[in-house]
Amino acid sequence: ILSGIGVNGKGFHGNALQHVNVNGSLYPAKVKSRRLRWDVKPSEMANNTLNPIRAIVDGMKLTPNPEKPMIALSIGDPTVFGNLPTDDAVIQAMKDAIDCQKYNGYAPSVGYLKSRQAVANFYSIPQAPLEAEDVILTSGCSQAIELAINVLCNPGDNILVPCPGFSLYKTLAVSVGIEVKLYNLLPEKSWEIDLQHLESMIDERTSCLIVTNPSNPCGSVFSKEHLQKILKVASKYCVPILADEIYSDMVFPGCSSPSLACLSSDVPILSCGGLAKRWLVPGWRLGWILIHDRNDIFGSKIRQGLVKLSQRILGACTIVQGALESILNNTPQSFYNNTISFLKSNSEICYNQLSLVPGLNPVMPSGAMYLMVGIDMDHFPDFTNDVDFTERLVTEQSVFCLPASAFEYPNFFRIVVTVPEELMLQACARIREFCQRYYRPHSCDSNDLDQ
Repeated sequence: ILSGIGVNGKGFHGNALQHVNVNGSLYPAKVKSRRLRWDVKPSEMANNTLNPIRAIVDGMKLTPNPEKPMIALSIGDPTVFGNLPTDDAVIQAMKDAIDCQKYNGYAPSVGYLKSRQAVANFYSIPQAPLEAEDVILTSGCSQAIELAINVLCNPGDNILVPCPGFSLYKTLAVSVGIEVKLYNLLPEKSWEIDLQHLESMIDERTSCLIVTNPSNPCGSVFSKEHLQKILKVASKYCVPILADEIYSDMVFPGCSSPSLACLSSDVPILSCGGLAKRWLVPGWRLGWILIHDRNDIFGSKIRQGLVKLSQRILGACTIVQGALESILNNTPQSFYNNTISFLKSNSEICYNQLSLVPGLNPVMPSGAMYLMVGIDMDHFPDFTNDVDFTERLVTEQSVFCLPASAFEYPNFFRIVVTVPEELMLQACARIREFCQRYYRPHSCDSNDLDQ
């Protein structure tokens, strides 16, 4: 039996290393090279992953004035100050889901069927009907956006992203070799899309158009007519839409904005949403993709692709999934109304206060929870840019607003309007004091005064 194995019976034959396969025959071993030293490097994906907000903020010297308590108007988390709790019905739904002990195990990667059906029922309308098979539950809206980008795009493709826009789109795309092209929003038109500029960005490698409505960071809400114009461009060039609608229904009274899907006759849409903002529970990490497949353009392959991608992790928290039907069905309308009323009131306070400050140009929002403020840098020669401006605002006044360079839109800053009203008034007073100290009229204005 050992014949031919080697003189010492251990698989050696002369000086050559041999291995015996299952049939007992010999074959040469592959000569292996080995590392001579440790050299463990991060992957290209890790190296290419960059969050523009972190890149800006981490480089800022943020040392608040010790004589003034810090007021952070920079964090897009409505729970920070404790003044906007979720509704009791939402809490009770979670308690019931825990107590029943039915949701302690793994769920399907796309979510429980019952929970997906609850989302479909909640958002289905005659113009854009939904069934459970059209819903994929995700770990927050961020994962929904990631799955949507990854199912539609290959490395070397490009996506169209609003400017200013949510920085995560770029973070997710660039890390996997997808080019980001920025299309302009117009502050003078309440942040409507510059449709001509958008159209000029499209080429044969454009695989996705991202539309954020209502907008982070702008707080803008597109009209039905403007949404129809966006769809017309997408239809003309056969580009599917990723609709980031995490702030859907967070629209101020007097405004209305239908979903893109209910207006689309031929453009397929992946609508991304979740519990985070409307239900004021961003830490619960429950999001979804709604597949609106006009004319079966996505077909089975995109659906199957989303299922495969969802299997990379095991989806959204099962406890929240178990509570989801009750959350959607039992949250009272008064809760939504009170939240919107507060956000509108705070936005009006902020807009009215800062409109009186020379050198600042706030843009009144129509929804979501943000307000953008333009800085006339010519009037503030002590500062080089919006980052420098907001950094010094922290140092002197202990008010932190996010510089819009984080959204690739310099000379603006973003204010989150979820803070308690008294803090909003206090913050605006400090911003006014800061600007009055550093505001300089144009030289021609000074000459006119001298005369």
